[in-house]
Amino acid sequence: MQCFTKENLGRDLKNMGEERQENNLEVRAKIIKKAFHYAMKAHKNPEKPFVIRKRCLSSNVIFAFPGTWSTADWIPTETSTRHFGQAKVNLEVFPSLRSIGNDEAASVHDAFLRRFLLIVEKPKFQNEVEKALKRKKQIIFAGHSGGGPVAIYATVWLFEYLRSKKIQASSPFCLTFGSPLMADHIFGHAVRREKWSDCFIHFITRYDIIPRIMLAPPSYTEQILPEILPFFSKNSQNSTQTSLENDEFVTVVFENVMRNASSVASQAACKLMGSTNYLVDTISSFVELSPYRPFGTYVFCYGNKKVLTVRNPDAVLQLLIYSSQLSSRDEGSEVAQMSLSEHLAYKTKLDEIAGNQEIYCLDKFRELPLNSEECADSEAQTINTALNELGLSVRARLCLRAAREAENHKIANQKKIDTNRDNMEKAMTVLEGYRTSCETRRVGYYDSFKLQKYQEDFMANIKRLELAGMWDEIIEMLKRYELPDGFEGEDSWVELGTKYRRLVEPFDIANYYRNSLNADTQLYMKPGSRPKRYWYTQRWREHKENIPRGSSGESTFWADVEQLRIEMIANKTPFNSEKEKVLELEENLKAWYDATLVKKDVFLPETTLVKWWKTLPEQHRASSCIKELISS
Repeated sequence: MQCFTKENLGRDLKNMGEERQENNLEVRAKIIKKAFHYAMKAHKNPEKPFVIRKRCLSSNVIFAFPGTWSTADWIPTETSTRHFGQAKVNLEVFPSLRSIGNDEAASVHDAFLRRFLLIVEKPKFQNEVEKALKRKKQIIFAGHSGGGPVAIYATVWLFEYLRSKKIQASSPFCLTFGSPLMADHIFGHAVRREKWSDCFIHFITRYDIIPRIMLAPPSYTEQILPEILPFFSKNSQNSTQTSLENDEFVTVVFENVMRNASSVASQAACKLMGSTNYLVDTISSFVELSPYRPFGTYVFCYGNKKVLTVRNPDAVLQLLIYSSQLSSRDEGSEVAQMSLSEHLAYKTKLDEIAGNQEIYCLDKFRELPLNSEECADSEAQTINTALNELGLSVRARLCLRAAREAENHKIANQKKIDTNRDNMEKAMTVLEGYRTSCETRRVGYYDSFKLQKYQEDFMANIKRLELAGMWDEIIEMLKRYELPDGFEGEDSWVELGTKYRRLVEPFDIANYYRNSLNADTQLYMKPGSRPKRYWYTQRWREHKENIPRGSSGESTFWADVEQLRIEMIANKTPFNSEKEKVLELEENLKAWYDATLVKKDVFLPETTLVKWWKTLPEQHRASSCIKELISS
């Protein structure tokens, strides 16, 4: 039975307690409650960008960020409301927040991002972080409500900082309470790829409206936020809470937010189930839906001291909607008021968690029963009870099943391509043998393949095409996000992709210029000419090794040689006009050769490179950095 005891929850919320008591739920509960305490303390000190809890005997430091009750801080004025207030993340600040192969930056809520950037640009924040790191403290970022997104950005920023500085330190943690959604699916994809996702834990209650509010269009949130934010501002400062007097207004707000959120969840569910419903596609084409999606671990606190944890982001999205749906119209007013009051009730919920002995993790259950009749064992009965208490209908459970199946489908896809690894390795071994054979004939494999004089040239082309088919299948899956999020960060695939690109791309370049495709289309390196399989594998390596984008030209220099040869010989462009490009190419070739990224066969006498190089002015060749490589 998947009932999580103190020890099991300790594993789920790893590294959040004192190291000497790493499996002690009570210690973790204290840290969580302390983080929430400081998050609420930050609310009461809005003039401070953050508050810190640091004690000499503690192994951690808590940075808590205040929420904001100003409408302007929730809805960016610079961004069109048609676009849900999102903007592409600044990759100079957050270089990992993108889809690597697809080269698409994450979109984030612009107003929340600006709040964080104002904090990080000031020296005090970085100074305090560096002090904590020097003292070997684990850093925990926390925020309630609008402070949650700031805590999230701070956590990602610290991960990026540690990586760029190559600092070995305990992973930072992020705890949010009633945080609104603030980023699209690419953000979550990137965080999971980097293996940071488990360090983000989001506590939400069953009816709290704020975690759902960003699923409504800005045109509507602009109308309601000026009414409900003052309510939160007033009650966050007081120990006793009041209700909004306009009961009808609150009910309408709740119903409209949930209606819009349901549209988002329904479209997502249709995609998960592979629906061919053209009505959904038609509506999506002219009704813009919110791009914001959950990520990390969500802890649903749903009453009676019950807690459900969920990691699958698609399942979280469905639960956000279905767990707060009304069972009847009669409870509309009551639930609507709860959607506001619960946003400030996390202290009570956390007190309940501290005394709770059973926490259920949805991702761990093998089967999700649709009803009590499908409960064949105690495990099924346990999760069925939890889902019943959350008010989940059969439709909701089908959506949760679809979310799980989508994840399983990604895993199955990777298993499928993993079985192709041996075939890829064998094909590349054949091409390595072809390369050696060409070298014994004193002609590089690039030129031999380009000339296509021998039977082995033809056979090499067959292997090139076989490999292209296998890699293109992978690229198509990546374009559709049909592989596990961590795939592009796996060392073994980055290494295999790099080996493939360095060995095989010269074949593609030779084929490109052999067939004069540059005359019909454009330069090889222009988008649309160079195959995506090489762009993707190049970006993998550059990201993994944290080197500048576009710096892995060791597999494409033949295209530079061909273009310079065409310009200077066929088009008779003067040497001085191309001198900078020539010098850059020579310097790169020397560096790549010294690093063993290109081999000696590149400089054989009959290669296109050497023949072209010998047409350069004698004065230049005499001082060239590669003259020894060519003459030796």
